[in-house]
Parts: sequence; structure tokens; C-alpha cells
Amino acid sequence: MSYADKVFVANIKDILENGFSDEGLDVRPHWEDGTPAHTIKKFGVVNRYDLSKEFPIMTLRRTYWKSALDELLWIWQKKSNDVHLLKSHVWDSWADGNGTIGKAYGYQLGVKHKYREGMFDQVDRVLYDLKNNPQSRRILTNIYVHQDLSEMALYPCAYSMTFNVTGKRLNAILNQRSQDMLAANNWNVVQYALLVHMMAQVSGLEAGELVHVIADCHIYDRHILIVREIITHETFEAPKLEINPDIKDFYDFTPDDFRLNGYRYDKTRYDFEVAI
Repeated sequence: MSYADKVFVANIKDILENGFSDEGLDVRPHWEDGTPAHTIKKFGVVNRYDLSKEFPIMTLRRTYWKSALDELLWIWQKKSNDVHLLKSHVWDSWADGNGTIGKAYGYQLGVKHKYREGMFDQVDRVLYDLKNNPQSRRILTNIYVHQDLSEMALYPCAYSMTFNVTGKRLNAILNQRSQDMLAANNWNVVQYALLVHMMAQVSGLEAGELVHVIADCHIYDRHILIVREIITHETFEAPKLEINPDIKDFYDFTPDDFRLNGYRYDKTRYDFEVAI
């Protein structure tokens, strides 16, 4: 069993056994047929992953990590809001007539701001500080920009990353306001674990700890039977992450520069709705 499997099982059991149900309350999310999408939730879940020990990918079910990586690069490297530049179709339901998601996600990371050292967007500022001010306690990004929320197709779920260098280790905190445990939990963990590895490599550091802070950690009503089954699946050891060591510039990474050696997983496939 991978460590990510252990965390997922513990979270699911805790939510189902001790969570709060919003059944009967007025909720915003709904299913495609118009039915309200209710949840069982836990508030303030904190999960920690030591990236120096193991890559945090689940084996209880398959995580399509190449698609997750493609989306991460779309947001952090391309700084894009154009769904046409994505290989997957995860954002299609929120795209406008022009194929964008408005002033959301990558758009916010690409906006330049004035600092004492010059003009940077948020990603370039992180990269600059990791190399030039590694002991800074101000290395962070935030894409939950209130004045632009009305022009976003979806308010950011994973909205903030705080980076911290301890010795030669690059640690990070991912703050997430909302987490659909079935649809997105390990997807997001894999994405930001990869981001920490990338940032560490191009900054001459080693990947340390990823702390995932989730404000509203929930399971949707139509997902409960599926997650109950998933946590009973056979598990495997975590695979080994391999990254092309020749990449020294964050913007030179491509999906082909990453490998997960020995990734085994339960092959049960599920078709499930995503609440909108």
C-alpha cells in the first residue's frame, strides 16, 4: 500500500464516520439533471507527504498522472485559461464561448506585478526568490483574487501555494478551499507534488514535504458507494518518480521529462458524475 493510499483510506473513513451531512440544506452544486448535489464533509483536513521518501500517488485506483501534469503545466507554465491548450477535457464544462475559463487559474499566475526587484508574475517571483532569497518567508502564490471572481468560470479550489526552504529541502503548503474526494483528491496531490519536485530541481534544492490543507473536504452523495468500494481494493507499493535531470529551467519541462517507474494500480474503472 502506498502512503497516498493510507491517507485516502483514513480520510474517507473519517468523513463517512464522523462527517457532517448537508442533506436538506440549500447548496449551490448540482448534478446535470438539476438535482442538488449534497455532501458529507469534514472541515480542516491536513495531510502531509514527505516527497523525499515516496511519490504520493494512489494505487487503490488509477490516477491519470500525465493528464494531471498536463493541467499543472497549463496553469503554472503556460499560465493559460484557454481550454483548447489542454489535452484533457476536464475544464470543458466551465468554458465560455471563446473556450476560456475567464480570469481564473493560469490567468492569475501570469499577471505581472511590480516589486522592488522589478516586474514579475507570480511564478517568476517564486523562481527568483528560491534562487536569490531562499530564506524568505514570503515565497507564495495566490490566485483567489476577489476583484476578478465575477469574471471566473469557477472560483479557484486549490488557490494558494506557500514555499519554504529548510536547509536544502523545498517544502510547500497547498491551500484548498474545497475538495471533491473522488474526483480530485489524488489528482491535486500528484500535481502539486510534481510542482514541488520541479521547483526544487531548477532551484538546486531537494523536494521535501508537501502539506495539503483542505478547508471543506467532502464526498458527494452519488459518490459514496464508489468510495466505499475503492477503499477495499488491492493495493501496491508506490512507484518511483524519475525526472530528466538535465532540465534546469522551469519553462523547459515537458510531460516527456517525467516517468513513474513501476506504477501498478487496481484496474477497476468507474463512470461517475462530477457535480457542477
